[in-house]
Amino acid sequence: MSSMVKRWVALALFVAILVTVFIRLGEWQLHRLDARKQSNARIEAYRNQPVRPYSEVFGATITEEMQWQRVTVSGQYLAGDQFQARYRNQGDLPGSEVITPLRTTSGELVLIDRGFLPRPQGQPDPDVLPAAPSGEVTVVGYVRRNERGKDNAIVPVQNKVRLINAPAIGASLGQPVLDGYISLLSSDPPQGAELVPISPPELSEGPHLSYALQWFSFTLIAVVGGFVLIRGDLRDRRRARAGAH
Repeated sequence: MSSMVKRWVALALFVAILVTVFIRLGEWQLHRLDARKQSNARIEAYRNQPVRPYSEVFGATITEEMQWQRVTVSGQYLAGDQFQARYRNQGDLPGSEVITPLRTTSGELVLIDRGFLPRPQGQPDPDVLPAAPSGEVTVVGYVRRNERGKDNAIVPVQNKVRLINAPAIGASLGQPVLDGYISLLSSDPPQGAELVPISPPELSEGPHLSYALQWFSFTLIAVVGGFVLIRGDLRDRRRARAGAH
């Protein structure tokens, strides 16, 4: 086998690997697009449903598909056991989120994400968190599943966490906590204006289709590039033979 043929074989194998990888990446983006569409449809459907009692949703493991339903719950905050979820963003604003356990009127403990606390530019997160309303409150909010991560992200240290995880926070409280948490939309009586309710996800399809088209175009470029290189070798070979006569 000549060196040129070996070069072509190696090039063909390299192009085949690239094509396989690019197609897989394109299909992955299409899969993410499909998942995004399903999520958008689910959120839109939940928006048209009435607010449900929390007991109809909470009590079992909160899954991805259960998120963004609206529920209502009444009880009293454990005002002395607030947690701060750090390194959060609301739009372009950096800050944190304030998590306060709520003892429901039926005696269960559920976590309430009371909202986003903006951080002034160049300043650290505040050490003193906005106080929760006293007495009995009624909260309406979105159902959220636990955020997942390593222990150093979910286990509270001095009541600060990176991710909101009910079992980890419950362990730090020494009390069982319902799975998942509620992202507050409204409160009666109202809480202070320092906290901004968390916005639901934007109902857009994102950049997944354009990314998929890019990966598929890279596939075409790889195939055409391999063909051009081989054709160039053949042209140089013909020229060399013509020069030898």
